[in-house]
Amino acid sequence: MIEELERKLDSFDGGQRRAALLELSKKVAAGQVDLPEPGTDVNIHCHTFFSYNTYGYSPSKFAWLARERGLAVAGVVDFDVLDALEEFLYACRLLGLKGLAGLESRVFVPEFADKVINSPGEPGISYHMGVGFPSATVPSDQQGFLASLRETAQGRNQDLMARVNEHLRPVELDYERDVLVLTPSGNATERHMCLAFARKAMEVLGDPDKAAGFWSEKLGVELTACQMPESRDLLDAIRARTMKRGGVGYVKPDQGSFPRMADTNSFILASGGIPVHTWLDGTSDGEQQIERLLDVAMSTGAAAINVIPDRNYTPGSSDVKLDNLYHVVEVAERRHLPVVMGTEMNSPGQKFVDDFQSEELKALAPVFLKGAHIVYAHSVLQRESGLGYTGEWAAKSFGSVADKNDFFEELGGSLQPGKEDDLSGLSDDVTAREILDKIRA
Repeated sequence: MIEELERKLDSFDGGQRRAALLELSKKVAAGQVDLPEPGTDVNIHCHTFFSYNTYGYSPSKFAWLARERGLAVAGVVDFDVLDALEEFLYACRLLGLKGLAGLESRVFVPEFADKVINSPGEPGISYHMGVGFPSATVPSDQQGFLASLRETAQGRNQDLMARVNEHLRPVELDYERDVLVLTPSGNATERHMCLAFARKAMEVLGDPDKAAGFWSEKLGVELTACQMPESRDLLDAIRARTMKRGGVGYVKPDQGSFPRMADTNSFILASGGIPVHTWLDGTSDGEQQIERLLDVAMSTGAAAINVIPDRNYTPGSSDVKLDNLYHVVEVAERRHLPVVMGTEMNSPGQKFVDDFQSEELKALAPVFLKGAHIVYAHSVLQRESGLGYTGEWAAKSFGSVADKNDFFEELGGSLQPGKEDDLSGLSDDVTAREILDKIRA
């Protein structure tokens, strides 16, 4: 029964997901399912099936699994949309999980137009995030910007698909019939197209050996029948050889391909979120100038930094990427930037949560927990009273960013999901101490 309910959490039918979640919560209340006390592990950068989750997780499924694993804080981030937000926050409240939601996109950074930042092979282009949005319904004057993120991404996808179709004939996709059906709200990504191409090859060729021969020829790599129909190796090869730099469908983006970082930060701030600069691994020309890069990002509103620890070390061995990870965290701490982190789960093999007890990460675990508590507290205060981390109330209430971080960390650590409503309707003359006293009453 539990496994069947968990399976229904990933249904594309929102009503079925909600019904399954409610049934699971009833079983918890009845003592039929035991959930652990929250620990100290966090993952606040997980994609859902509203962009692409390699395991097919819905917002409700991720919330359930995060609660089942005892995460201290969990967060979802989807490409170009806030479609997961309301469902995820509802699930978190129902399950007693500290949660937040945001989005990820790509932006153009004029000051680094001649340098690769964190989008490999693409000078001036940077992955970028906003976290802690209070609602999926953004202010009316920001709705056009949000809609344009989705529309532009889908247009790029269809142009890319047409170029790849020409190369892969007779394996060709119909965007609506083969790609959009793989995601519940029409927000397909490159990874959806890779999966669609892999499945279409089996549909057209009908045999794993023939499919392996087809892909080996078209992609220029040796693939075998056992890697059919949709192994990680095959999906990675399709993406690398047809959609990324050097691939047959790739077209180099320019400054008109994505919104400017400054404009994206303005949208995030106006919508109640926290703009977040994202960091890859410190090896690019741009990231080797991390201080200047952060100066640029922060000048237009970036107030946190994102890292993906798992891609920056090999367990048991020290290398330059691990050194870079420690360096960028040191820089973030010195600049009082909360560190947002997670595992993404938008590619096969990625973990549900990092191993914070590993030799590589255990010294950084308190920094990650602190960042998660800060952005969780922002999410709640902004949603309930409009008194978030980046707003006027915070600007006038604290003498320094360090003081502001201390307050939001304490609030995020102390506040329980069932008490979030206690922060509703606060006036903008409330003090930080009064807020903390209120949740402890």
